[in-house]
Amino acid sequence: MVLIDNLSVEFSARPLFTDVSYVINNNDRIALVGKNGAGKSTMLKIIAGLQQPTSGTVSVPRDTTIAYLPQVMVLSDEHTVREEAGRAFEHITEIEEELNRLNTQLANRTDYESDTYMSLVERFTHLNEQFQIMGGMNYQADLERTLQGLGFRREDLDRPTKEFSGGWRMRIELAKLLLQHPDVLLLDEPTNHLDIESIQWLENFLSTSANAVVLVSHDRAFINNVTNRTIEISCGKIYDYKVKYDEYVTLHAERRKQQLRALENQQKEIADARAFIERFRYQATKAVQVQQKIRQLEKIVPIEVDEVDNSALHLRFTCSVRSGDFPVICDEVGKNYGEHCVFSGVNLTIRRGEKVAFVGRNGEGKTTLVKCIMGEIPFDGTLKVGHNVQIGYFAQNQAQMLEGEYTVFDTIDRVAKGEIRLKIRDILGAFMFGGEAGEKKVKFLSGGERTRLAMIKLLLEPVNCLILDEPTNHLDMRSKDVLKAAIRDFDGTVIVVSHDREFLDGLVTKVYEFGDGKVREHLGGIYDFLRSKNIENLSQLNTKVTPSTQREEDEKQASNVGALSYAEQKAQAREQKKREKALQEAEERVTQLEAAIRILEDQMSTPEGSQNPSLYEKHSRLKTQLKQAEEEWEALI
Repeated sequence: MVLIDNLSVEFSARPLFTDVSYVINNNDRIALVGKNGAGKSTMLKIIAGLQQPTSGTVSVPRDTTIAYLPQVMVLSDEHTVREEAGRAFEHITEIEEELNRLNTQLANRTDYESDTYMSLVERFTHLNEQFQIMGGMNYQADLERTLQGLGFRREDLDRPTKEFSGGWRMRIELAKLLLQHPDVLLLDEPTNHLDIESIQWLENFLSTSANAVVLVSHDRAFINNVTNRTIEISCGKIYDYKVKYDEYVTLHAERRKQQLRALENQQKEIADARAFIERFRYQATKAVQVQQKIRQLEKIVPIEVDEVDNSALHLRFTCSVRSGDFPVICDEVGKNYGEHCVFSGVNLTIRRGEKVAFVGRNGEGKTTLVKCIMGEIPFDGTLKVGHNVQIGYFAQNQAQMLEGEYTVFDTIDRVAKGEIRLKIRDILGAFMFGGEAGEKKVKFLSGGERTRLAMIKLLLEPVNCLILDEPTNHLDMRSKDVLKAAIRDFDGTVIVVSHDREFLDGLVTKVYEFGDGKVREHLGGIYDFLRSKNIENLSQLNTKVTPSTQREEDEKQASNVGALSYAEQKAQAREQKKREKALQEAEERVTQLEAAIRILEDQMSTPEGSQNPSLYEKHSRLKTQLKQAEEEWEALI
């Protein structure tokens, strides 16, 4: 489908990658991986046509469409959510507006015998057929379904986009791309602003509805669930693996072992050649052999080995002092903003040493409860922070609080204590601040770099309770591994607000779910929680559940225990949803066809129209279509 041929890119005479060639085929789900700075985002921009390579070509067939979601973009604030997402259907809405205009003209005119009236009917019929073929009757439903899948409520769709945070507006841009159904979808860190339910929805969409996908993501579970091919950029080359990410990790490790063995053999070969040259350099009888060895050395191409994975670095952060047995206790805690209830009746107890997760849809109050614990905002009820609790808080805006005039190294050196100071360079390298990056001033760092630096600073400060709000958004997989291991070995208490299932897996032993104004406790890890949630909620994840409907649902599920398996219940729910959608589409199809037939019959009733064979042909064709549509509708009732 898309051919990348001998692509090379240089920045300031430094090659990023050289002579890269591969093909993106239909139904490919490609994970583009590599260390930060390897050129992943640059590759996406070149494929999207937004950046030119130093040499090489990207060949895209004329009828192939490409859509690109960057990490950062300029967002519009001039429309509602529905209007902004609807811009993906501008080609359909233009036809719809024209149809409405023609329909109004036809309804107001009485000159049925005129040529202009017949031209209007011809135009209307042609456009209506085109409108039906393009899915004009269904695009609004498709739009709402996609936005709700990405976490928006139905009542959000008519709110101005300026009322939403940057993360939510990024979701609108993602929805616009998905609704276009492009041939090739390029996604750069699409999960950074999504919660767990929205990520699951996106996984399902990309796996079942997308064509070709090329994505860059640090969410290991996401790319493993979506992709079937992994392309690694390393040492200026690419390595193409026709496997999903987990299998690639195994193959990559084996390749590095082979590189090390080859490098060892090459070094031995070079050492032997040099020893021979030094030994026989001045012996005339060996002159020919010496020259041969010299030429061999000149022809040797050094074997490159993938950079060492610093995630193997083991960091252990110790508590400052022992805290009380119960660092956080909430008793009937509630928070309201005016008439809007964020949550109420929150009762939870977090014990010393526990590691818990706050999860749920965005806007359900996870960060709000964290701010209540930190004493940043007022609340109802009783919230106690235990004896001797020293909290280290990583907020989503934590990066903005760093001192801009300090270097990266100085920022960490000022908080590191004891033996850990000897490992500052290693720690910075593990978090992608190796080499000269450690001497860079904070004020010149990007947002993602500031986030990583703030995380390192927090983990080195003496605390006994960590509260981390979306800590992994700007960390690559190696950095997340280092952070996860450090938190897992931390002797204190940890509260993590995160949508990253892979990060939470094996880290937390309790999950608090935020939703519908309540906070529910789930014992076990994140995947235990997800399995239980799937069992409890057979309807759409975003459907609001009232106490009465929840009881009815619970009773219904209880009565079905033993009668239907979970898989059978899910299958039934899917089939019911499909039937309802098909019925709605069939009804709309019948209505449209009946309207088109009435217009034609009005025209055919005129003396001039009765003599026009093309009108009778169209009438017959529409009648056939109507009969078929009515049969489909009746079969679904």
